[in-house]
Amino acid sequence: MNLSEIKLVAADVDGTLLNSNHELSNKFYPLFYQMRSKGLLFSLASGRQYFNLLNRFKTIEGEVIFIAENGSYVVYKGEEILVQAMANEIVMEQLAVAKQLPGVFPILCGKNRAYIEDMDPDFIRNVEMYYDKYVIVENLLKVTGDEFLKIALCDFAGAEENSYNHFKQKQDELQIKISGSIWLDISHKLANKGQAIKVLQQKFSITPDETMVFGDYLNDLEMIQAATYSFAMENAHIDIKQAARFSAKSNDDDGVVVVLEQMMASIN
Repeated sequence: MNLSEIKLVAADVDGTLLNSNHELSNKFYPLFYQMRSKGLLFSLASGRQYFNLLNRFKTIEGEVIFIAENGSYVVYKGEEILVQAMANEIVMEQLAVAKQLPGVFPILCGKNRAYIEDMDPDFIRNVEMYYDKYVIVENLLKVTGDEFLKIALCDFAGAEENSYNHFKQKQDELQIKISGSIWLDISHKLANKGQAIKVLQQKFSITPDETMVFGDYLNDLEMIQAATYSFAMENAHIDIKQAARFSAKSNDDDGVVVVLEQMMASIN
Protein backbone atom coordinates (compact mmCIF):
# COMPACT_ATOMS: atom_id res chain seq x y z
CA MET A 1 0.00 0.00 0.00
CA ASN A 2 1.26 3.45 -0.94
CA LEU A 3 -0.73 5.65 1.41
CA SER A 4 1.35 8.76 0.76
CA GLU A 5 -0.69 9.66 -2.34
CA ILE A 6 -4.07 9.85 -0.57
CA LYS A 7 -5.95 13.15 -1.04
CA LEU A 8 -9.48 12.24 0.10
CA VAL A 9 -10.51 10.14 3.12
CA ALA A 10 -14.14 9.24 3.83
CA ALA A 11 -15.39 7.32 6.84
CA ASP A 12 -18.77 5.99 7.77
CA VAL A 13 -19.72 7.10 11.28
CA ASP A 14 -21.70 4.47 13.22
CA GLY A 15 -19.93 1.13 13.48
CA THR A 16 -16.85 2.64 11.86
CA LEU A 17 -15.54 5.96 13.17
CA LEU A 18 -17.52 5.75 16.42
CA ASN A 19 -17.21 2.82 18.80
CA SER A 20 -20.14 0.72 20.02
CA ASN A 21 -20.94 3.37 22.65
CA HIS A 22 -21.10 6.01 19.88
CA GLU A 23 -17.87 7.58 21.15
CA LEU A 24 -15.13 9.16 19.06
CA SER A 25 -11.50 8.23 19.69
CA ASN A 26 -9.61 11.00 21.49
CA LYS A 27 -6.91 10.57 18.84
CA PHE A 28 -9.21 11.55 15.99
CA TYR A 29 -9.16 15.36 16.17
CA PRO A 30 -5.35 15.69 16.38
CA LEU A 31 -5.13 13.33 13.38
CA PHE A 32 -7.80 15.31 11.54
CA TYR A 33 -5.92 18.59 11.95
CA GLN A 34 -2.71 16.85 10.91
CA MET A 35 -4.43 15.64 7.72
CA ARG A 36 -5.82 19.09 6.99
CA SER A 37 -2.37 20.64 7.45
CA LYS A 38 -1.17 18.38 4.64
CA GLY A 39 -4.07 19.40 2.39
CA LEU A 40 -6.08 16.18 2.71
CA LEU A 41 -9.86 16.32 2.52
CA PHE A 42 -11.90 14.36 5.06
CA SER A 43 -15.54 13.39 4.72
CA LEU A 44 -18.02 11.99 7.21
CA ALA A 45 -20.22 9.64 5.16
CA SER A 46 -23.30 8.63 7.11
CA GLY A 47 -26.95 7.74 7.01
CA ARG A 48 -27.39 10.34 9.75
CA GLN A 49 -29.14 13.63 9.22
CA TYR A 50 -26.95 16.58 8.22
CA PHE A 51 -27.95 18.60 11.29
CA ASN A 52 -27.06 15.68 13.52
CA LEU A 53 -23.60 15.38 11.96
CA LEU A 54 -23.16 19.15 12.09
CA ASN A 55 -23.83 19.23 15.83
CA ARG A 56 -21.83 16.08 16.56
CA PHE A 57 -18.76 17.47 14.76
CA LYS A 58 -19.31 21.16 15.43
CA THR A 59 -15.65 21.91 16.13
CA ILE A 60 -14.64 20.99 12.55
CA GLU A 61 -17.81 21.98 10.66
CA GLY A 62 -15.92 24.39 8.40
CA GLU A 63 -13.24 21.88 7.43
CA VAL A 64 -15.01 18.54 7.04
CA ILE A 65 -17.19 17.40 4.14
CA PHE A 66 -20.58 16.13 5.25
CA ILE A 67 -22.08 13.26 3.24
CA ALA A 68 -25.45 12.89 4.96
CA GLU A 69 -28.56 10.74 4.46
CA ASN A 70 -26.54 7.98 2.75
CA GLY A 71 -25.24 10.27 0.02
CA SER A 72 -28.45 12.17 -0.72
CA TYR A 73 -27.04 15.41 0.71
CA VAL A 74 -23.45 16.66 0.53
CA VAL A 75 -22.30 19.91 2.15
CA TYR A 76 -18.85 21.50 2.44
CA LYS A 77 -18.20 24.84 4.15
CA GLY A 78 -21.91 25.59 4.05
CA GLU A 79 -22.16 24.96 0.29
CA GLU A 80 -24.58 22.34 -0.99
CA ILE A 81 -22.54 20.17 -3.34
CA LEU A 82 -25.26 17.59 -3.96
CA VAL A 83 -28.99 17.39 -3.26
CA GLN A 84 -30.47 14.12 -4.56
CA ALA A 85 -34.14 14.36 -3.62
CA MET A 86 -36.91 11.96 -4.62
CA ALA A 87 -40.02 12.92 -6.57
CA ASN A 88 -42.86 13.63 -4.14
CA GLU A 89 -45.25 11.12 -5.70
CA ILE A 90 -42.67 8.33 -5.32
CA VAL A 91 -42.09 9.32 -1.70
CA MET A 92 -45.77 9.19 -0.86
CA GLU A 93 -46.22 5.89 -2.67
CA GLN A 94 -43.47 4.21 -0.63
CA LEU A 95 -44.63 5.81 2.60
CA ALA A 96 -48.11 4.41 2.05
CA VAL A 97 -46.63 0.91 1.87
CA ALA A 98 -44.42 1.46 4.92
CA LYS A 99 -47.30 2.71 7.05
CA GLN A 100 -49.08 -0.62 6.55
CA LEU A 101 -46.24 -2.70 8.02
CA PRO A 102 -46.79 -3.70 11.68
CA GLY A 103 -44.03 -2.62 14.02
CA VAL A 104 -42.27 -0.52 11.38
CA PHE A 105 -41.84 3.19 12.10
CA PRO A 106 -41.20 5.48 9.10
CA ILE A 107 -39.13 8.67 9.20
CA LEU A 108 -39.60 11.07 6.31
CA CYS A 109 -36.20 12.71 5.89
CA GLY A 110 -36.47 16.17 4.43
CA LYS A 111 -33.64 18.55 3.67
CA ASN A 112 -34.95 20.99 6.29
CA ARG A 113 -35.97 18.49 8.98
CA ALA A 114 -37.24 14.96 9.57
CA TYR A 115 -40.92 14.10 10.06
CA ILE A 116 -42.43 11.35 12.19
CA GLU A 117 -45.94 10.49 13.38
CA ASP A 118 -45.29 7.88 16.08
CA MET A 119 -44.43 8.47 19.74
CA ASP A 120 -43.27 4.97 20.67
CA PRO A 121 -40.52 5.52 23.31
CA ASP A 122 -38.05 3.06 21.76
CA PHE A 123 -38.60 4.62 18.35
CA ILE A 124 -38.15 8.17 19.67
CA ARG A 125 -34.91 7.12 21.37
CA ASN A 126 -33.58 5.91 18.03
CA VAL A 127 -34.83 8.97 16.18
CA GLU A 128 -33.04 11.30 18.58
CA MET A 129 -29.79 9.39 18.17
CA TYR A 130 -29.58 10.23 14.45
CA TYR A 131 -31.91 13.19 13.83
CA ASP A 132 -31.44 16.52 15.62
CA LYS A 133 -34.16 18.40 13.75
CA TYR A 134 -37.49 16.58 13.61
CA VAL A 135 -41.17 17.33 14.04
CA ILE A 136 -44.14 15.15 14.89
CA VAL A 137 -46.97 15.37 12.37
CA GLU A 138 -50.43 13.87 12.25
CA ASN A 139 -49.98 12.25 8.84
CA LEU A 140 -46.72 11.81 6.95
CA LEU A 141 -48.65 11.56 3.70
CA LYS A 142 -49.71 15.19 4.03
CA VAL A 143 -46.25 16.70 4.60
CA THR A 144 -45.31 19.34 2.00
CA GLY A 145 -42.86 22.20 1.57
CA ASP A 146 -39.59 20.28 1.75
CA GLU A 147 -37.25 18.28 -0.46
CA PHE A 148 -37.37 14.62 0.57
CA LEU A 149 -33.98 12.94 0.61
CA LYS A 150 -34.84 9.60 2.14
CA ILE A 151 -37.41 7.44 3.91
CA ALA A 152 -35.86 5.66 6.87
CA LEU A 153 -37.71 2.71 8.36
CA CYS A 154 -37.02 1.78 11.97
CA ASP A 155 -37.84 -1.92 12.08
CA PHE A 156 -37.38 -3.59 15.44
CA ALA A 157 -38.11 -6.99 13.87
CA GLY A 158 -34.92 -6.59 11.81
CA ALA A 159 -34.58 -4.69 8.54
CA GLU A 160 -32.86 -7.48 6.60
CA GLU A 161 -35.34 -10.14 7.72
CA ASN A 162 -38.53 -8.08 7.68
CA SER A 163 -39.10 -4.72 5.98
CA TYR A 164 -36.52 -5.27 3.22
CA ASN A 165 -38.72 -8.04 1.83
CA HIS A 166 -41.52 -5.54 1.21
CA PHE A 167 -39.34 -3.16 -0.83
CA LYS A 168 -36.63 -5.23 -2.50
CA GLN A 169 -38.67 -5.49 -5.71
CA LYS A 170 -38.19 -1.71 -6.09
CA GLN A 171 -34.39 -1.96 -6.34
CA ASP A 172 -34.39 -1.24 -10.08
CA GLU A 173 -36.15 2.08 -9.46
CA LEU A 174 -34.85 3.19 -6.05
CA GLN A 175 -32.00 2.72 -3.61
CA ILE A 176 -33.20 0.18 -1.06
CA LYS A 177 -30.46 -0.03 1.55
CA ILE A 178 -30.17 -2.05 4.75
CA SER A 179 -28.13 0.48 6.70
CA GLY A 180 -28.22 -1.16 10.11
CA SER A 181 -29.76 -4.09 11.94
CA ILE A 182 -33.04 -2.18 12.47
CA TRP A 183 -32.76 0.36 9.63
CA LEU A 184 -33.94 0.24 6.03
CA ASP A 185 -33.41 3.33 3.86
CA ILE A 186 -35.30 4.20 0.69
CA SER A 187 -33.89 6.95 -1.51
CA HIS A 188 -33.35 8.14 -5.08
CA LYS A 189 -31.78 5.57 -7.40
CA LEU A 190 -28.69 7.77 -7.79
CA ALA A 191 -28.36 8.47 -4.06
CA ASN A 192 -25.63 6.48 -2.36
CA LYS A 193 -22.34 7.18 -0.65
CA GLY A 194 -20.37 5.96 -3.66
CA GLN A 195 -22.05 8.46 -5.96
CA ALA A 196 -21.32 11.20 -3.42
CA ILE A 197 -17.65 10.18 -3.40
CA LYS A 198 -17.55 10.33 -7.21
CA VAL A 199 -19.04 13.85 -7.12
CA LEU A 200 -16.28 14.88 -4.71
CA GLN A 201 -13.60 13.19 -6.79
CA GLN A 202 -14.75 15.10 -9.85
CA LYS A 203 -15.09 18.43 -8.02
CA PHE A 204 -11.62 18.27 -6.47
CA SER A 205 -9.85 16.38 -9.32
CA ILE A 206 -9.12 13.35 -7.17
CA THR A 207 -8.81 9.80 -8.53
CA PRO A 208 -9.94 6.53 -6.92
CA ASP A 209 -6.23 5.76 -6.39
CA GLU A 210 -6.04 8.90 -4.24
CA THR A 211 -9.13 7.98 -2.21
CA MET A 212 -9.39 6.06 1.05
CA VAL A 213 -12.73 4.95 2.55
CA PHE A 214 -13.88 3.03 5.62
CA GLY A 215 -17.21 1.25 6.08
CA ASP A 216 -19.01 -1.50 7.95
CA TYR A 217 -22.52 -1.95 6.59
CA LEU A 218 -24.44 -2.46 3.35
CA ASN A 219 -25.09 1.25 2.79
CA ASP A 220 -21.30 1.61 2.46
CA LEU A 221 -20.99 -0.79 -0.49
CA GLU A 222 -20.88 1.76 -3.34
CA MET A 223 -18.44 3.90 -1.36
CA ILE A 224 -16.19 0.88 -0.90
CA GLN A 225 -16.31 0.35 -4.67
CA ALA A 226 -15.42 3.99 -5.42
CA ALA A 227 -11.95 3.93 -3.81
CA THR A 228 -8.78 1.95 -4.39
CA TYR A 229 -7.97 2.12 -0.68
CA SER A 230 -11.21 0.63 0.63
CA PHE A 231 -11.21 -0.67 4.20
CA ALA A 232 -13.80 -2.94 5.80
CA MET A 233 -13.95 -2.82 9.57
CA GLU A 234 -13.33 -6.06 11.43
CA ASN A 235 -16.95 -5.78 12.64
CA ALA A 236 -18.28 -5.22 9.10
CA HIS A 237 -21.05 -7.10 7.31
CA ILE A 238 -19.66 -10.04 5.33
CA ASP A 239 -20.61 -8.42 1.99
CA ILE A 240 -18.54 -5.34 2.86
CA LYS A 241 -15.57 -7.49 3.84
CA GLN A 242 -15.77 -9.27 0.50
CA ALA A 243 -16.01 -6.00 -1.45
CA ALA A 244 -13.21 -4.10 0.31
CA ARG A 245 -9.57 -4.41 -0.70
CA PHE A 246 -8.22 -4.03 2.82
CA SER A 247 -9.29 -4.60 6.41
CA ALA A 248 -9.09 -2.42 9.52
CA LYS A 249 -9.43 -3.28 13.17
CA SER A 250 -12.91 -3.05 14.65
CA ASN A 251 -14.58 0.22 15.56
CA ASP A 252 -14.01 -0.68 19.22
CA ASP A 253 -10.27 -0.98 18.55
CA ASP A 254 -9.95 2.42 16.82
CA GLY A 255 -9.57 0.75 13.43
CA VAL A 256 -9.94 3.97 11.42
CA VAL A 257 -7.47 5.86 13.60
CA VAL A 258 -4.87 3.09 13.33
CA VAL A 259 -4.92 3.24 9.52
CA LEU A 260 -4.90 7.04 9.48
CA GLU A 261 -1.85 7.03 11.73
CA GLN A 262 -0.13 4.71 9.26
CA MET A 263 -1.11 7.02 6.40
CA MET A 264 0.24 10.14 8.12
CA ALA A 265 3.46 8.34 9.00
CA SER A 266 3.94 7.56 5.31
CA ILE A 267 3.33 11.20 4.36
CA ASN A 268 5.59 12.71 7.03
